[in-house]
Amino acid sequence: MTHAATQEEIAAATAYEDLHVPAIFRQWAPRVLEAAQLQTGQRVLDVACGTGVLAREAAVLLGDEGSVTGLDASPGMLAVASKLAPAVNWKQGLAESPPFDDDSFDAVVSQFGLMFFMDRPKALREMLRVLVPGGSIAVAVWESLENSEAYPIEVALLERIAGTPAADALRAPFVLGDKAELTQLFADAGVGSVEIATHHGTAHFPSIRIMVEADLRGWLPVMGVMLAEDQIQHILEEAEHALSDFVTAEGTVKFDSPAHIIAGGNP
Repeated sequence: MTHAATQEEIAAATAYEDLHVPAIFRQWAPRVLEAAQLQTGQRVLDVACGTGVLAREAAVLLGDEGSVTGLDASPGMLAVASKLAPAVNWKQGLAESPPFDDDSFDAVVSQFGLMFFMDRPKALREMLRVLVPGGSIAVAVWESLENSEAYPIEVALLERIAGTPAADALRAPFVLGDKAELTQLFADAGVGSVEIATHHGTAHFPSIRIMVEADLRGWLPVMGVMLAEDQIQHILEEAEHALSDFVTAEGTVKFDSPAHIIAGGNP
């Protein structure tokens, strides 16, 4: 069952598109699509598409002869995605139960969503089910937290001021950083010819405050953690010092943000 996006959901998705996509996610779309080895005329599915940055890039690469479908559980994300790229086929649904027939796509891609699936092996098996024999899969996940420069510092700050639930909410995107575990996960799901490459990206935010406030007011509530206003202000004040090493001469924030891209296929 689907439901129409609320204004709050659309506002949150708009903030995500306006801040997080240019700061972190956009740079990864060409790399994921390169790993998928897309060809003109193919049918491509983007799982956990969010506001559609990966799907939009795929649509440009494929041109009029191809087709792109974006799948996401969030009606707010899809509402924003459909406004930005009405030609893409946007569908609401779960990665574990995508509403598509067997052999519906030539390639399946997913960018920074696998970490949050309720049943990762099932989601991967479903990617294979909707993929034609010989089709390709490319999935991006973040590297381990300890290799992500600024985020371990922010996590430690949250742990000290707001407690473990808040810190764990920010740890969550980094839980699939172990390459051996990733290889096993994909192999057990039946993905063939699994290869994992680690790439370095650059996170680039307008300021420390904007970066951290986006996490406190945007990301943490999505993960079910609501902080009191005095806690938020305390963290924002402390973050100015804790993250100062990543401030550029222009006052923006830049730091290394590595990720793994897993490529494979449907045997």
